[in-house]
Formats: sequence, structure tokens, C-alpha cells
Amino acid sequence: MIIRTTCLLTLLLAGPVAAQQAADEVTTEAAGAGEVRGLGDAAQAALEAKRNGNPVIAEDWMVAAANPLAVEAGAEVLREGGSAADAMVAVQAVLGLVEPQSSGLGGGAFLVWYDAERGELTTLDGRETAPLDATPQYFQDNAGAPLEFYEAVVGGRSVGTPGTPMLLEEAHERWGKAEWSDLFDDAIALAEEGFTVSPRLATLVAEEPEDRLPRFEATAEYFYPDGEPIREGDTLKNPAYADSLRTLASEGAQAFYSGPIVEDLVATVQAEGGLLTPTDFAIYRVIERPAVCAAFAGADVCGMGPPSSGALTVGQILGMLDNVDLGEDPLAPEAWTLFGDASRLAFADRGRYMADSDFVPMPTEGLVDDGYLAGRAEQLRPDAALDTAEPGDPEWDHAMLWGDDQSLELPSTSHISIVDADGNALSMTTTIENGFGSRLFVRGYLLNNELTDFSFATHEDGRSIANRVEPGKRPRSSMSPTIVMRDGAPALVVGSPGGSRIIGYVAQSVANMLVWHMDPQQAVSTPHLINRFGTFDLEAGTDAEALEQPLQAAGFEVEVRDLTSGLHVIAIEDGRLIGGADPRREGIALGE
Repeated sequence: MIIRTTCLLTLLLAGPVAAQQAADEVTTEAAGAGEVRGLGDAAQAALEAKRNGNPVIAEDWMVAAANPLAVEAGAEVLREGGSAADAMVAVQAVLGLVEPQSSGLGGGAFLVWYDAERGELTTLDGRETAPLDATPQYFQDNAGAPLEFYEAVVGGRSVGTPGTPMLLEEAHERWGKAEWSDLFDDAIALAEEGFTVSPRLATLVAEEPEDRLPRFEATAEYFYPDGEPIREGDTLKNPAYADSLRTLASEGAQAFYSGPIVEDLVATVQAEGGLLTPTDFAIYRVIERPAVCAAFAGADVCGMGPPSSGALTVGQILGMLDNVDLGEDPLAPEAWTLFGDASRLAFADRGRYMADSDFVPMPTEGLVDDGYLAGRAEQLRPDAALDTAEPGDPEWDHAMLWGDDQSLELPSTSHISIVDADGNALSMTTTIENGFGSRLFVRGYLLNNELTDFSFATHEDGRSIANRVEPGKRPRSSMSPTIVMRDGAPALVVGSPGGSRIIGYVAQSVANMLVWHMDPQQAVSTPHLINRFGTFDLEAGTDAEALEQPLQAAGFEVEVRDLTSGLHVIAIEDGRLIGGADPRREGIALGE
């Protein structure tokens, strides 16, 4: 049900956001600032602080996420003595309603947790899995040619077994303090009473091509009532989502891995060409994995290991840069010549080696070895770009020669950073992959298209590709939930959405704070410069444009474009919590 109302949220359009190279989609993201109907005074003050470029400062707890309503839900949990894990559940439940295009119960997530009592880091892998009936040729046509990207995305073929419901429960069982069933109250109330459609959601719905989001009846009924796309300021209700959350609250995550919910999901996916079966849900498990850390600027930058490429690639970039002098100017061409080529070298290793290590051998330790990164850094020059950036030869005990990956990972996703009153810290990046995922809408939420994060090709020059599709395998991801440790305690909690550009966004924000001594709001607001595969992307409309000519002179191909990150950062410094939320999107940091 939809009610037309007047929105009080200021619309700021960040402009077109292209996907990876060779992708055919250009979309416009909207970032909001100003007043949001129904928000409390503290959240409105946080919006004002972000608009003015000021960080939020607190003493006891803090939460930063992509929508003010979700942040308020998490803040209420923390205010009542809940843990960071409790608050995350509340935040995710609201995010799945108010920005359904980015994350939700139909998707997956990676979580990094610092336990203050034990002084330990733990990571949980809630990544989606490929159907047991999938084969390496899953995304190829009858002639063996890779499918066009959106031909594979839209519909059931791209849907992997969701991990988010089980991850929420696993985190709560390990680290929660509040009553599980109470953590969904805010999201249920918003779903039943209605929430105000944000500028970003309205813009993205309006820009969807007719053969994608409007293609499926259930999806169209929700996002295009009366045949028209939802608009900024609409009050949108989702009683089906409220029912799903009530089931999760009362029956736990197992209700999402067997029974009527699974029957609905499987029927929807199979009707649109997918292969998921009830068995895929029954065997799904969240996996605890060791954190991957790399030394940088006197700290350890830690995050999620394989099947995420995030911590490895962020760690490689920063680990190489730890061997050079970035200087004192965060927009010096010399600094970005070094940064850009370190990123290219790291992405070359990513494309060659990184995948689900439960299925393929990986030189995980070798890729972030100090000696290996120092050797890679010897190629870097502050005045000239590398002619080519080739994969390295990290130390490992396997003779496999992999081909270079050909997968495409597009911008969407969401990130949550939380520190609670006990000093526990949580960094979680959560997604359904592409904006609106597979476009399939079941029981009030969208299903992911995570399987298109696999390489569509199986071989390259006769060599197997590590990130090819295999039954039960988890596709490689760029999600980079990060906790930076200093002297055995967390110093920064950071992450971002943005497809494969997540890696650059996170690496830059960490350098902004540890090398160039920015506060969190400055760090997330500074202009972006991203280089993954050779082309240097400079953020349009910012001071980064001044580097176009110097970087071209150094030998880079340069493109000026919109770069819509969604960074959420909490710094822990001298007993204070200092938060920043990306001005390019609608989120805030809030604490007391």
C-alpha cells in the first residue's frame, strides 16, 4: 500500500555511477541530507553534522549505517544496554526495508567482530552459496560462450542460498545480550505503519529499465503501484516483510532454511530458471574464518579472508604503500601515482589467486607477507605509472597455475559499523549484490544475484579460473569490513559498499586517517581516486579533477566520473568514539 505525501528530505543527486569496465549500466544514486520525517533530535543533529562536514563524537557507544531510521533502531538497542551484535540485528532488519535494493534477508554478509573481553578478532562468513546442481558452465550458453551480464543477473539463475538470516542469529547467539525477539520491533512497526521513501530508493527505482525490476509481477506490485514507480516522500508499507520478520523473531533463522518460506523461495527461483533446491538451504552454514591482517602505518589492518578478496587486496595495497613515502599532501600526484599502481598490482593478484579457499588452494598468507609486499613495492615510482601490472609469485605450497578471473562485480551493498559500551566492535558489509539483486521479490524482500560474482568463463589460456562456478561454492567478493588494530585494541571500524571499488574506498579512508591524520568525517568526505585495472577514476566535481593532467602525464589513462561510496567509520581515540558517514549517501553516525 502506498500513500502520497510530501517529503522533507533534501534531494542531492550524486550523478551517474557506472559499473565496472565493460558493464552496460549507468545509474544515478541520490544522497540525502536534511530533515527526515519521524527522526529524533539526535539523529537530526547527526544529519546536520554530516552536512556541515563535522564528525559525531561520543563516549559510550556509536553506530553508523546507511539510513537514519536504521541507525536509530540500532541506537535504541545500544541505549538500552544491548551489544553491538544486538544493534546490528536491529539495523539490518530496518535496512532490508528502507533500502531493499542493497541488502536484506535474501542476501549475504561478512562480519568482523572484536571481542573486548577476550581481546580477539573473529570473522563470520555469511556469503551465499551456489546450488548443488550448478556446474562450471552455469553462466554459458549452449555454444560455451559467457552470457551477457544482465541476461544472467535478472531472474532465478543468479540466486544463491541466502546467508543473512543465519548470520544474524549466529552473531546474536555468540555475542548478544538483548532478547532476540525484541530486536525486530522497530522494523516491524515501520513495515506495517509505513516508512518514507528516500531520494536514493526513489531514484534507483525510477531508473530501472523495463526488462529488469518491473519484469516480475510481485516486484512490480510493490515498487510500481498503479503502474508508476514509487516516489520520494511516498509512505510505503510492506506487511509481507513484517510477517517475515515476525517469523524470524519467533521461530529463529531455521524457519528461513526449511519449511514454507524455503518452498516459496525455491518455487520462485526455479520458475525463473534457477537451480536452488530445499537441500541447498538445509545444508547451508555460516562459517567462522580467521581474520586476515596486514601491517600499515604502525597498525594492523584486519578483515575478512576468502571468499572475500577484501582484506587481502586492501592489505596488499596498504602493505605495499607502507614501503614508500606518501608525503603530507593527500592530493599530491606523486602519492596517487604510488597508490594507483599499488592498487593495480593488488588487483592483478586478486584476479589470479583469490576465490573460495574451501574449493581452491590459495596463497593467503603469502599474499600479505611483509617480504612479498616489500618486493612488489620495489616496482612503484612516484613519477611514472607501470607499463603493465602483472600478478606476482607469492610463496605457497601448491603448483596450480590459475587463469585470470573475468567476473564483474557491480556497485550496491551496505555497510554497518558499531562500537558498544563494553568496547566490542563490529564491522559488517551486507549485500544482495547488484542494485535490486535478481529482481525477484518474495515474502517482502528481494533475492540476491550473488552467483554472478563468479567468473562466467571457466578457463583462460587453458588454465582453470579459481573463481569459476562449482556446486556449493561461495563466489568471490570485494566486501571489505575492516577493523584496524593498534596495540591490541581497535582503532578504526570501517567499510563501504561499491562493488569492486569497495577495496579502494576502504584503503583510501584508512590512509586518510593513519597517514594524513584526517578525522573520520574528513576521511569519508575527501575526493575519491580509484585504480583497479589501469584506468584511474577521479571523482567528478571534486578537487580530484585537478590530478587529471598530472596523472595522464605520469602515464595513466584517466576518467572523471561520479564515485558513490558509502563509507561508515568509527575511530576510537583517547576514550572517545568519533564517527563519520559518507556524504554521498543517506547514512549517519550516532552515539552517546
